[in-house]
Amino acid sequence: MSAGAGVEDLLREQAPQVLGVLVRRFGDFAAAEDAVQEALIAAARHWPAEGVPANPRGWLIQTAVRKMTDQLRSDQARRRREDAAALAGPPAVDVTGQDDTLILLFMCCHPALTPASAIALTLRAVGGLTTAEIAKAFLVPEATMAQRISRAKQRIKASGVPFGMPEGEERAERLRSVLHVLYLVFNEGYASSTGTDLHRTELSGEAIRLARMMHATLPGDGEVTGLLALMLLTDARRPARTGPGGELIPLAGQDRARWDRELIAEGTALIAGALAQGVVGEYQVQAMIAAVHDEAASVGNTDWAQILTLYGLLERMTGNPMVALNRAIAAAMVHGPAAGLKLLEPLDGPLAGHYRLDAVRAHLFEMAGDTQAAMAHYRAAAARTTSIPEQQYLTTQAARLRAEAAQSGARPPA
Repeated sequence: MSAGAGVEDLLREQAPQVLGVLVRRFGDFAAAEDAVQEALIAAARHWPAEGVPANPRGWLIQTAVRKMTDQLRSDQARRRREDAAALAGPPAVDVTGQDDTLILLFMCCHPALTPASAIALTLRAVGGLTTAEIAKAFLVPEATMAQRISRAKQRIKASGVPFGMPEGEERAERLRSVLHVLYLVFNEGYASSTGTDLHRTELSGEAIRLARMMHATLPGDGEVTGLLALMLLTDARRPARTGPGGELIPLAGQDRARWDRELIAEGTALIAGALAQGVVGEYQVQAMIAAVHDEAASVGNTDWAQILTLYGLLERMTGNPMVALNRAIAAAMVHGPAAGLKLLEPLDGPLAGHYRLDAVRAHLFEMAGDTQAAMAHYRAAAARTTSIPEQQYLTTQAARLRAEAAQSGARPPA
């Protein structure tokens, strides 16, 4: 690893801790975030040439505090806040010395924010990504992403949320929001919903890093453990999900020798430990499903009956139509494609127009030997997805069936 890369990693690790100190002291999230960004820029400029200071956290805090003070002094409308800060006395190098990253993560994932705003703010304030990097990851203009982050900070300020770890029911509610945001970030990185790349490892990698941090802080929480296990067990398959040209390779066609066995072992151990606690949540069930897939030597050797049972449990827990969609696939593998197709019928309402419903129908019709219906649904799915690799895969499947039908002498549909 180069010295520059080492400094970059250190700054990303320290950024949320420093931001937490400033928010705790000054109470202004937006101004503190700006000051920390300036401190990080200063560190990135000086440390590679001059060396990392003995106390990098203290250096960043002092620099950010100076930047914050300069901001207060330059803004006459904040004169009262400056006076209050001056009366509080000069800050110690580390203030309390505690790591406020987790509190900051809870603040960024406040239920008052939309999922899109919470994701953007979390990646900026806790993940250390720049606004430009976040905008690029979600394929929106930088100005649009800057507005989204700004609105999120304004909403947090208007909510009057104190900087501190929530307690009781509020903590449980906020924790659900945090886990949901991390889950969404990971999913977008593992299976990008738009654009030319199937994976966005900067997003999935950041979600895993933050989930590890959550687990280190809350090791006894089964759902935190379950989410981390789910991410690791899923990300373990990533090396085999694309071909040389970046094309999508479905689960059935993947070279399982390329799966990351260390991640699988770690994820399996995590979920086993979480289940031993006796209370099972939705992320733990999803991790169990991922573990069953990862432990199978092939699609044919997969314990589909167990997966079907787990999806049934997960559907009862969540009522999520996407879970019902996956249960239909498992049912087809256990009881045949007709059973799976039957389970898809109630999803025409909640998943109307979603490409995955057409893609699953196409797969099940192909299993059932109905080539024409399979081709029609592959084409419909390809027309509806905004992911280029998925679109190319679905189009290729339709073309393959057409070619097979022509070779067999059957008349292909127009």
